[in-house]
Amino acid sequence: MLVMFNLDKTSGFIGEARQVASPNCDERPDQCAPSLLVIHGISLPPGEFGGPWIDQLFTNRLPANKHPYFAAIADSKVSAHFLIRRDGELVQYVPVDRRAWHAGQSCYAGRNCCNDFSIGIELEGEDSTPYEKAQYDCLSRLIKTLRTTMESLANADIVGHSDIAPGRKTDPGAAFDWHKLRMLLGDN
Repeated sequence: MLVMFNLDKTSGFIGEARQVASPNCDERPDQCAPSLLVIHGISLPPGEFGGPWIDQLFTNRLPANKHPYFAAIADSKVSAHFLIRRDGELVQYVPVDRRAWHAGQSCYAGRNCCNDFSIGIELEGEDSTPYEKAQYDCLSRLIKTLRTTMESLANADIVGHSDIAPGRKTDPGAAFDWHKLRMLLGDN
Protein backbone atom coordinates (compact mmCIF):
# COMPACT_ATOMS: atom_id res chain seq x y z
CA MET A 1 0.00 0.00 0.00
CA LEU A 2 1.30 3.43 -0.94
CA VAL A 3 1.90 5.90 1.87
CA MET A 4 0.69 9.29 0.74
CA PHE A 5 2.45 12.61 1.07
CA ASN A 6 0.94 15.48 3.06
CA LEU A 7 -0.55 18.14 0.78
CA ASP A 8 -1.34 21.41 2.53
CA LYS A 9 -4.42 22.57 0.65
CA THR A 10 -3.97 26.14 1.89
CA SER A 11 -0.42 26.59 0.58
CA GLY A 12 -0.56 24.08 -2.27
CA PHE A 13 2.72 22.51 -1.14
CA ILE A 14 3.67 18.94 -0.25
CA GLY A 15 5.18 19.01 3.24
CA GLU A 16 7.82 16.36 2.52
CA ALA A 17 9.07 18.05 -0.67
CA ARG A 18 12.17 20.23 -0.79
CA GLN A 19 10.71 23.58 -1.76
CA VAL A 20 12.41 25.81 -4.33
CA ALA A 21 10.13 28.68 -5.31
CA SER A 22 10.03 29.38 -9.04
CA PRO A 23 8.91 32.77 -10.34
CA ASN A 24 7.83 31.06 -13.57
CA CYS A 25 4.18 30.56 -12.72
CA ASP A 26 0.94 32.48 -12.56
CA GLU A 27 -2.73 32.12 -11.75
CA ARG A 28 -4.77 29.50 -13.56
CA PRO A 29 -7.61 30.86 -15.70
CA ASP A 30 -10.94 31.21 -13.88
CA GLN A 31 -12.77 27.94 -13.31
CA CYS A 32 -9.76 25.92 -14.49
CA ALA A 33 -8.79 23.39 -11.84
CA PRO A 34 -6.04 20.90 -12.68
CA SER A 35 -7.42 17.73 -14.28
CA LEU A 36 -4.38 16.27 -16.09
CA LEU A 37 -1.00 14.98 -14.91
CA VAL A 38 1.91 15.44 -17.34
CA ILE A 39 5.12 13.42 -16.92
CA HIS A 40 8.33 14.95 -18.26
CA GLY A 41 11.98 13.92 -18.37
CA ILE A 42 14.83 16.39 -17.84
CA SER A 43 18.58 16.28 -17.50
CA LEU A 44 21.01 19.19 -17.49
CA PRO A 45 23.25 19.12 -19.35
CA PRO A 46 21.55 16.50 -21.53
CA GLY A 47 22.38 12.98 -20.39
CA GLU A 48 23.94 14.11 -17.09
CA PHE A 49 22.30 13.75 -13.69
CA GLY A 50 22.76 15.54 -10.37
CA GLY A 51 23.96 19.03 -9.74
CA PRO A 52 22.12 22.32 -9.22
CA TRP A 53 21.21 22.98 -12.86
CA ILE A 54 17.51 22.06 -12.87
CA ASP A 55 16.83 24.18 -9.78
CA GLN A 56 18.74 27.01 -11.42
CA LEU A 57 16.83 26.68 -14.71
CA PHE A 58 13.46 26.80 -12.95
CA THR A 59 14.53 29.85 -10.88
CA ASN A 60 16.05 31.82 -13.81
CA ARG A 61 19.61 31.49 -12.47
CA LEU A 62 21.13 29.02 -14.98
CA PRO A 63 24.62 30.30 -15.88
CA ALA A 64 24.85 30.38 -19.69
CA ASN A 65 28.65 30.11 -19.57
CA LYS A 66 28.84 26.84 -17.59
CA HIS A 67 27.99 24.53 -20.51
CA PRO A 68 27.45 25.11 -24.25
CA TYR A 69 23.88 23.75 -24.01
CA PHE A 70 23.00 26.24 -21.28
CA ALA A 71 23.58 29.22 -23.59
CA ALA A 72 20.52 28.23 -25.64
CA ILE A 73 18.18 27.75 -22.67
CA ALA A 74 19.43 30.12 -19.95
CA ASP A 75 16.84 32.77 -20.79
CA SER A 76 13.93 30.31 -20.87
CA LYS A 77 11.16 31.06 -18.42
CA VAL A 78 10.06 27.52 -17.53
CA SER A 79 9.07 25.56 -14.47
CA ALA A 80 7.18 22.51 -13.30
CA HIS A 81 5.22 21.79 -10.18
CA PHE A 82 7.50 18.91 -9.18
CA LEU A 83 10.83 17.25 -9.90
CA ILE A 84 11.70 13.73 -8.82
CA ARG A 85 15.47 13.23 -8.65
CA ARG A 86 17.20 9.93 -9.50
CA ASP A 87 17.38 9.05 -5.79
CA GLY A 88 13.65 9.68 -5.30
CA GLU A 89 13.96 13.15 -3.74
CA LEU A 90 10.82 15.20 -4.34
CA VAL A 91 11.30 18.89 -5.15
CA GLN A 92 8.40 21.33 -5.53
CA TYR A 93 8.72 24.59 -7.46
CA VAL A 94 5.11 25.77 -7.88
CA PRO A 95 2.03 25.32 -5.64
CA VAL A 96 -0.51 22.94 -7.18
CA ASP A 97 -3.19 25.62 -7.38
CA ARG A 98 -1.02 27.83 -9.63
CA ARG A 99 -0.09 27.37 -13.29
CA ALA A 100 3.47 26.17 -13.87
CA TRP A 101 5.06 26.79 -17.28
CA HIS A 102 5.97 23.23 -18.26
CA ALA A 103 3.94 22.18 -21.30
CA GLY A 104 4.52 24.93 -23.85
CA GLN A 105 2.41 24.73 -26.99
CA SER A 106 0.25 21.71 -26.24
CA CYS A 107 -3.12 20.04 -26.69
CA TYR A 108 -4.92 17.18 -24.95
CA ALA A 109 -8.40 15.81 -25.70
CA GLY A 110 -9.19 18.84 -27.85
CA ARG A 111 -8.08 21.35 -25.20
CA ASN A 112 -5.15 23.67 -25.98
CA CYS A 113 -2.78 25.27 -23.47
CA CYS A 114 -2.29 22.27 -21.17
CA ASN A 115 -0.51 24.44 -18.58
CA ASP A 116 -3.95 25.86 -17.75
CA PHE A 117 -5.35 22.53 -16.53
CA SER A 118 -2.41 20.30 -15.66
CA ILE A 119 0.19 19.47 -13.05
CA GLY A 120 3.72 19.11 -14.45
CA ILE A 121 5.94 16.42 -12.95
CA GLU A 122 9.57 16.26 -14.11
CA LEU A 123 11.63 13.10 -13.67
CA GLU A 124 15.38 13.53 -13.69
CA GLY A 125 16.29 11.40 -16.67
CA GLU A 126 16.35 11.22 -20.41
CA ASP A 127 14.51 9.30 -23.10
CA SER A 128 16.79 6.26 -23.40
CA THR A 129 18.06 5.77 -19.83
CA PRO A 130 15.85 3.67 -17.55
CA TYR A 131 14.34 5.57 -14.66
CA GLU A 132 15.13 4.45 -11.11
CA LYS A 133 12.91 2.41 -8.78
CA ALA A 134 13.04 5.26 -6.25
CA GLN A 135 11.59 7.59 -8.90
CA TYR A 136 8.67 5.27 -9.67
CA ASP A 137 7.99 4.85 -5.95
CA CYS A 138 7.98 8.61 -5.35
CA LEU A 139 5.94 9.27 -8.52
CA SER A 140 3.27 6.76 -7.57
CA ARG A 141 3.04 8.23 -4.04
CA LEU A 142 2.75 11.73 -5.48
CA ILE A 143 0.05 10.77 -7.99
CA LYS A 144 -1.90 8.88 -5.33
CA THR A 145 -1.69 11.92 -3.04
CA LEU A 146 -2.85 14.33 -5.75
CA ARG A 147 -5.68 12.06 -6.89
CA THR A 148 -6.88 11.53 -3.33
CA THR A 149 -6.60 15.07 -1.98
CA MET A 150 -7.60 17.14 -5.02
CA GLU A 151 -11.12 16.47 -6.26
CA SER A 152 -10.33 17.72 -9.79
CA LEU A 153 -7.55 15.12 -10.10
CA ALA A 154 -9.49 12.13 -8.73
CA ASN A 155 -9.82 10.58 -12.19
CA ALA A 156 -7.04 12.51 -13.91
CA ASP A 157 -5.39 11.07 -16.98
CA ILE A 158 -1.62 10.66 -16.81
CA VAL A 159 0.25 11.45 -20.02
CA GLY A 160 3.77 12.14 -21.21
CA HIS A 161 4.96 15.47 -22.55
CA SER A 162 5.22 13.68 -25.89
CA ASP A 163 1.47 12.97 -25.79
CA ILE A 164 0.49 16.64 -25.50
CA ALA A 165 3.20 18.02 -27.81
CA PRO A 166 3.77 15.25 -30.40
CA GLY A 167 6.52 15.95 -32.90
CA ARG A 168 7.91 18.66 -30.63
CA LYS A 169 8.66 16.69 -27.46
CA THR A 170 9.71 13.07 -26.84
CA ASP A 171 9.88 12.89 -23.05
CA PRO A 172 9.65 10.98 -20.81
CA GLY A 173 10.79 8.69 -23.63
CA ALA A 174 10.87 5.02 -24.43
CA ALA A 175 12.75 4.26 -21.22
CA PHE A 176 9.75 5.26 -19.10
CA ASP A 177 7.83 2.16 -17.99
CA TRP A 178 4.14 3.11 -18.15
CA HIS A 179 3.09 -0.44 -17.24
CA LYS A 180 5.17 -0.31 -14.05
CA LEU A 181 3.57 3.00 -13.06
CA ARG A 182 0.05 1.64 -13.70
CA MET A 183 0.86 -1.43 -11.58
CA LEU A 184 2.10 0.73 -8.69
CA LEU A 185 -1.04 2.85 -8.88
CA GLY A 186 -3.36 -0.14 -9.23
CA ASP A 187 -4.61 1.23 -12.58
CA ASN A 188 -4.38 -2.10 -14.40
